[in-house]
Amino acid sequence: MLFSLAQKFLFQMDAEQAHMMTIKAMKSGLSPCISASHAKELKQDLWGRNFPNPVGLAAGFDKNAEVIKPMFNLGFGFVEVGTVTPKPQIGNDKPRVFRDVKHKAVINRMGFPNEGVTVFKQNLSNFLAQKPRPAGVLGVNIGMNKEQTEPEKDYTLLIRTIGSLADYFTINISSPNTPGLRNLQDPEFLAPLLAAVIAERDKVCGDYPIPLLLKLAPDLTDVQMAGIAGVLLNHKIDGVILTNTTLFRPDDLPAEFREQKGGLSGAPLNDISTGVIRRFYAITKGSIPIIGVGGISSGHDAYAKIRAGATLVQLYSALIFEGPNLIRKINRDLLKYLKADGFAHIREAVGADHQ
Repeated sequence: MLFSLAQKFLFQMDAEQAHMMTIKAMKSGLSPCISASHAKELKQDLWGRNFPNPVGLAAGFDKNAEVIKPMFNLGFGFVEVGTVTPKPQIGNDKPRVFRDVKHKAVINRMGFPNEGVTVFKQNLSNFLAQKPRPAGVLGVNIGMNKEQTEPEKDYTLLIRTIGSLADYFTINISSPNTPGLRNLQDPEFLAPLLAAVIAERDKVCGDYPIPLLLKLAPDLTDVQMAGIAGVLLNHKIDGVILTNTTLFRPDDLPAEFREQKGGLSGAPLNDISTGVIRRFYAITKGSIPIIGVGGISSGHDAYAKIRAGATLVQLYSALIFEGPNLIRKINRDLLKYLKADGFAHIREAVGADHQ
């Protein structure tokens, strides 16, 4: 009931204004506290981290790491904050976020707006100083500033500056809203970038290297995916996040919405991202752990991604349309699907479609 009332109020605002209002409300303590699922069938140990459940918050919601604890309080098993860049930047011109309520879809062309790593680091430190820390895993999504012509300088600076403050890092080279960023997915540019970031990570972390993940676009061909997979296997990347937003536009979206520039997320992305997960898992034979994200708005969507090859899943856009109770509902539904398929633990379902 409370969510329905808040949703009606927020839907009368510009989409970005509504988001900022939500962040302010959460910082003021005006957000629900929903018990997280700790069912033993859903707990996983990955990269030496303990995930109490497989449902996480995708990057983009909490760009400046301002509301980490309130997001954990919604029941997420892990929370990924950012994207953070070294210098503050305002992002692209407004308006730059658009929603289509009927199709539960969002288009954004934000361009990594954030307050920069100095503010981000302080917010992370403030969260980590709170005791007790909420159960769950904290990820940080890192990007480069728009004007940077040597990307490895920004990514290594971020690892150097905040490398000890997160449970894992995600290298974001797949947003469609920073010119030239997706070009870094080309093996020619990806290999030296990963080599530089991994070297910096090893220098900062010593004997306990923090896991490094790479977030990829959904608009890749099989040939492109195979080339990327080869680089990732060669550099022993810890995991991938599949996928970011898409430039594809389904024909059934309203013309005024469909014609907006930027990345499409929400329900129309679901099947696309699941297909990418399935193809990547097949190409790598399941050797690189996958976090599946894109269009998840139900337990069925999440389970499909897990069976396609995802070990964990993330969501963001669905919170706008379904509300915070969705996290608990997805975990409940996952338990039902596991039981129906005769699986004793969620790890048995990962990649089950390929067997």
